Parts: sequence; structure tokens; C-alpha cells
Amino acid sequence: MINKGLEMNQTNKQQIANPINKLSYDKTSAISIFEYSKGLLGRSLREFIKENYSPKKGKGSIGQMVENLYFLLETNNNPEADFSSANMELKCTPIKLGKNDTYLIKERLVCNMINYCEVVKEDFEQSHFYLKCQLMLLLFYLYKKNCNNLDLKFIFSVLWKLPEKDLLIIKHDYETILGKIKSGKAHLLSEGDTMYLGACRKGQKGDSLMKQPFSEEGAPRRAFSLKMSYMRTILQYVVNSGKNAVSNFEIPAEQIVSEEELGKHNFDEIILNRFKPYIGKNYQVIAKEKNANISNNPKNKFAIIANAIIATGKCSNINRSEEFIKAGLTMKTIRIQHNGSIKESMSFENIDYMEVAECDNWYESRLYELFSSRFIFVVFKEQTPNKGDYVLDNVFFWTMPREDLEWAETYWVHIRKNVLDNHISEEYWWKSKDKKKFHVRPKAQKATKLALSPNGKWVKKFCYWFNNDYVKQIVNNNGSK
Repeated sequence: MINKGLEMNQTNKQQIANPINKLSYDKTSAISIFEYSKGLLGRSLREFIKENYSPKKGKGSIGQMVENLYFLLETNNNPEADFSSANMELKCTPIKLGKNDTYLIKERLVCNMINYCEVVKEDFEQSHFYLKCQLMLLLFYLYKKNCNNLDLKFIFSVLWKLPEKDLLIIKHDYETILGKIKSGKAHLLSEGDTMYLGACRKGQKGDSLMKQPFSEEGAPRRAFSLKMSYMRTILQYVVNSGKNAVSNFEIPAEQIVSEEELGKHNFDEIILNRFKPYIGKNYQVIAKEKNANISNNPKNKFAIIANAIIATGKCSNINRSEEFIKAGLTMKTIRIQHNGSIKESMSFENIDYMEVAECDNWYESRLYELFSSRFIFVVFKEQTPNKGDYVLDNVFFWTMPREDLEWAETYWVHIRKNVLDNHISEEYWWKSKDKKKFHVRPKAQKATKLALSPNGKWVKKFCYWFNNDYVKQIVNNNGSK
């Protein structure tokens, strides 16, 4: 929650004025700045442009122009928050229109660049990220391809203070990133290493690498960022509120870990410790102990059992829990047969052909977000051939390795080319028998549902898949625990 010092008062309300008046807000008051920001909603920066003003260019230019044209602030390289007197950072972030004119997050929220040689000297509480981003004014604008930045319309304003519980998770994320840098592995950083705070790639392939302090190997440029999944929860709350400006709120979602637990252990330890008492136990025994209803032998019975262990009665579906939603964390259950084989490939979501066609940057694609996210794999192993007497064998968190992500990029490029060429058919996709880690096929053998393609035609729905041999490789590399 926003602290009481940020509560609305009558003085703040009286400070809202026409944006063309000089500093028509109290720059020491976060609420006053937030209230003043509402005057930008539904409008573009062109309405505020002044004579002789030279528009900024580049991806980060919108934030600078909002500072200059609307808030009448001078752009500077000061490491402090943009509204330093109110200890509040200004962040402008794009959203886009999806199906049925719904608003979607376009990208993660980049907070600040990572200087590998300097960041290792900073504890979390003294870090640039912590000092700048505890409290933020988030201005969401509607992205339109090939549209002048001055003409983009602002849709939502959010006064967002990082909740204490989120800060505990983010602090661990920060320390995880620092731990990798201190181990001389900055070049191996991945957004899948962490929950809410990511170390996202910046720049393009082929850009010069940055120096890191504990290795001679150069590392790609990265920045601290709040993940797309985290930003999606904020946007969804605003949309559900029916308002275009919100402040002082908590997202109403079921929680599976408490702030008290996070004060003693990190998220991974808490979840893995919940599974420990059940390792080696038969799945039916576990179901009985956890009151998990699998009496009708449902197809997803192993997921129901894993859900019951993680949730400990605190939520009905962990995929809808606050922590899983904000982290973009995915739980997958795996069944290993007695002989060690895995029959089933692993399905993900259906391909959004419009998104694939419109996104020309791998690092901004939905598939990159999906595959670079964190997973928790819950493994059940058969004890007797063909008896189906599965026991809980292993549980582990997993992030796709860099070399596999590079292979996934090739997979995405192939999919995108076929979508753009209107080759949306079985004969064009990678197949499981090609042994390329990933393939494309429908979720159901006789899939009949259709999706809109970029050329305006309705075509068959296809899905992203991990090959079963790739799933087996993942399990073997994370042996029984």
C-alpha cells in the first residue's frame, strides 16, 4: 500500500490546473503530481508542444518529452528519481490493442541500465533501482506502429508503490542477478533466473559487449526491468477498476506465500520445502493427505495434486495466485515411465498469428517471454511397468539455457516467416521427428477451431510445443532430488 503520507488531501486537489501554467502542481507531493498527470490522459504531447522545441527521438524519448512538455522539467543525467523532491520516478510505458480492443502490455518496464563493474558494489537498499523505483508514476500510452511519438495518446496513469512483500521477492531477484555477476557469469544472465525483477537484454545482436568485473568474457548490455507478467497485473487491475487513473491499491489476488515466510526464506525455498515431505510417496496417497479430489481419475490429476501441495489450502489455482501471475511462473507436471521414457511432448499456448506478424524483434516477442520465463517442473515416476503406480520423484525450478534460447529464436524466425508467407499448415512447421527441441502442431488431434491470420483469412490453430526428448533432457539434467 502507498503510505499514509501519500493520502489525498484538499490542498492537492486545488493544485490541479491547466498544464500550460508553469508548475501547476506541487513537485514535493507525489499525490499532487499524480493528480496533475490526469490532465494528460486522452491527449497527446502535440497539444503541449512549444515554439522552437526540438522533439526527442529514439525509444526512450517519450518519457523525456513528457518531462519537458507536460511537467516542465529539464532533462538531465541526474541518477536520482525524476521527481526527486517527491522521491518518485516517472515511467512511460506502451500498451497495444489486442483482440476485441482489449489493452495488452507491449513490453517489460525498463528501470535502469546495469553497469556490471559498479552494481557489484551496491547492496539492494543502496542500489539505483531501489532508490529510484520504490515509488513510480506509470503513464501508459497506446502504441501505434509508424506513429510520431508526439501523436501517441496517453490512456492510464498509475501511482505505484512497490508493496513490501514484492520488495522482498525483488530483493532476492536483485541478489540472484548480483550473485551471477560476482561469479563471473554476467554473460549467462537470463530473465528466467528471477521472479519479478529481470535483467533484460538491451540493444541488438552484434552490439559491442560490456566489461564484467570477474571474467575476461564480455557480456551483453542488460537493464533491470519489471517483467511483462508483473506489468500485466498492474494494467489488468486498472482496466478492471473502470478508471483511467488509480493509486493506493493492492491487486486482489490469492497469495500462496506470506510476507512473514519471505522474511525467513526465499520463494524457491518455501515452495520446494512444501514438496519435501511427499517425495517418494504414491500420488494417490498424496492426494488423500492433501484432500485433492481425483476420484474421477481426471486427465490433469497430477497437476491437481501438485497444486494442492503448493497452495496448502491458500488458493484454488496456483496459476491465478499473485506470485505466479506477477512472475509469469509456469508449473508443468511430467510423467516418467518405468523404463525412463517420456511419452508426451509438452504443450504451451496457441500461436497468436497477428502478434507474430507484427513483432519483428525476438526479445519483444510473446514466445521469448514464454520461453525465457521460469518454470517449476513436478516429476512423477512409474514404479512398476505399465501399472501406473506413480510416485512424486522430483521437483525443480528451471530456466531455459542460453544456447536453447538461441535455438528457440531460430524456431520463432521459422514460424514468423511462414506466418508472413501465409504458410500456416502442417507441411511447413517443424515436427517432433525433426529432433529440433521444439515443434508446432495443434493441441488436439482433430482441432477444428480457427484463428485470424494476418492476411484476413481464418486458419487452423497451432500450438508451441517442447519435444518429448527435450523434456527428457531437462529432467535428466536435473536428476532426482
